[in-house]
Amino acid sequence: MLPEAKLDVLLARHAALEAELLGQVSSETYVRATRELSELAPVVEAVKTYRAAVRELADIDAMIADTATDPEMRAMAESERPQLEARRDELVQAIRVALLPKDAMDERNVMLEIRAGTGGDEASLFAGDLFRMYERFAALQGWKVEVISASDGTMGGFKEIIAEVQGRGAFARLKFESGVHRVQRVPDTETQGRIHTSAATVAVLPEVEDIDVDIKNDDLRIETMRAGGAGGQHVNKTESAIRITHIPTGIVVMMQDSRSQHKNRASAMNILRARIYDAERQRLDAARSADRREKVGSGDRSERIRTYNFPQGRVTDHRINLTLYKLPQVIAGEALGELIDALTTEHQAAQLAAEGAAA
Repeated sequence: MLPEAKLDVLLARHAALEAELLGQVSSETYVRATRELSELAPVVEAVKTYRAAVRELADIDAMIADTATDPEMRAMAESERPQLEARRDELVQAIRVALLPKDAMDERNVMLEIRAGTGGDEASLFAGDLFRMYERFAALQGWKVEVISASDGTMGGFKEIIAEVQGRGAFARLKFESGVHRVQRVPDTETQGRIHTSAATVAVLPEVEDIDVDIKNDDLRIETMRAGGAGGQHVNKTESAIRITHIPTGIVVMMQDSRSQHKNRASAMNILRARIYDAERQRLDAARSADRREKVGSGDRSERIRTYNFPQGRVTDHRINLTLYKLPQVIAGEALGELIDALTTEHQAAQLAAEGAAA
């Protein structure tokens, strides 16, 4: 069952935060306390409901066991018992999930990187479709999407696009989207009606702050150059483009979208921090899971995770063997949440199983 002592600590912490907010606190303390309080509120409510259900079950059991209980009352109590037990078990599961260790980055904004893979122009068009899918999904969550860098495809779409997704819990919702996405469809340019297979790679990185990653200035090689592509006379006259190389890891970030060298440098450093953090995170994940492969991958960029089959109108997530015949709704960002919910549930089930095995 549930660790009652841990539940007591949670309730006590919730009460302490409420008491703290009743007093005189600084604005910084207020923000911290209200954020923690909002995170604790759902699990505290579930704990209170669970304990009320346990008490009610104990009362019913006592009533059934009491020989002086009226037969009609006993029958009524016995008929109510299964529903109460089911409710209690639901609450136990919800609380166990709520008590699982949280990813420290779950509440962070996201650096979303989408790159066209195999398939030429069709892959670029698909990368554009994926970006719009995430953009619409983000809008439905009330999040903001800001494009940082984009390289257009020759027929439309993108060879590469990097965007920041700003919103509470963005990384928690999008982190299982990393990997290779495959599309099967008849391209507009195909005269024979043949189905082509193309791919695009998605990387979802948490937005990382200076404190999360220690980057020494000596480890950076920073080069400035003239930006290429369209932009008129201004672009050709100023060295606004920036290329930053992190020497220890070999990670390179090039940024030329802004006319401001300062802005390009800031954007490049944001992306560099996220990539360095992600590389270390993947290294640690690989070391931890060397002896076991969870169904929901930790974001292996080479892993084929999902296929979008247009002729059959279906989307299949290969990690959890889930197929939805809702391709238009998924691509429109409306039904993407169903896939994300299923992946999250599977991940939580794997965590619970691992905790059970370790207990």
